[in-house]
Amino acid sequence: MRRPMVAGNWKMHGTRASVAELLEGLSDQSLPDSVEVAVFPPLLFIDRVVEGLQNGKIAVGAQNCAVQAEQGALTGETASSQLVDAGCSLVLVGHSERRQVIGEGEQQLIEKFRAAQAAGLTPVLCIGETLEEREAGQTLNIVGSQLGSVIAALGIEAFTHAVIAYEPVWAIGTGLTATPQQAQDVHAAIRAQLTAADAKVAQAVRLLYGGSVKAANAAELFGMPDIDGGLIGGASLNADDFGAICRAAGN
Repeated sequence: MRRPMVAGNWKMHGTRASVAELLEGLSDQSLPDSVEVAVFPPLLFIDRVVEGLQNGKIAVGAQNCAVQAEQGALTGETASSQLVDAGCSLVLVGHSERRQVIGEGEQQLIEKFRAAQAAGLTPVLCIGETLEEREAGQTLNIVGSQLGSVIAALGIEAFTHAVIAYEPVWAIGTGLTATPQQAQDVHAAIRAQLTAADAKVAQAVRLLYGGSVKAANAAELFGMPDIDGGLIGGASLNADDFGAICRAAGN
């Protein structure tokens, strides 16, 4: 039985005041023990968030890591070993904003995935298609290629300690959301691709949906058989909304 997971990606949001307010709000939430809950604050606030969440009910992750696990001469980057030292247990790899805005390519993402695991972090691999790709009927090809490149480079065994987040690019921050069945169809295809390599790994790995998930649509999305929770964007910046989404996953 896969334990549901709800992860909040705060992206490039937060000030010292707003982070303190959000942490206070999260501490007031009743979160189900059956759900693994995590937040991914901006790098600047990781120490503050780790310190503020010392009750252990919410894990802390980073939004990015360097291509190498160890410290070194790489100005402006953060080694995955440093993230572990700071209290992180997870890291996002391959978010569409990193792929499309920053220009990170598949080889770079593979190196980050490898570096994260080498330091003991659990990578959350983000994959998804653009609106143009969906309209061209290329969704499964694009998602399959993004996942397949990591499997080919690192082996299916790498996913025994990883999470996969399907985030259709056209549904991130737009208010548009894949229907539960659209999301399920892609999640089922992802699990089938993993099954072709190793059925045991495929059944154990958690597949999250991301893309304008809200308290109002979370329960229906999470009710799908291959959707094991969500990677939440804007709604994770509101403690009440995020708590409601976590409770939906627990039901």
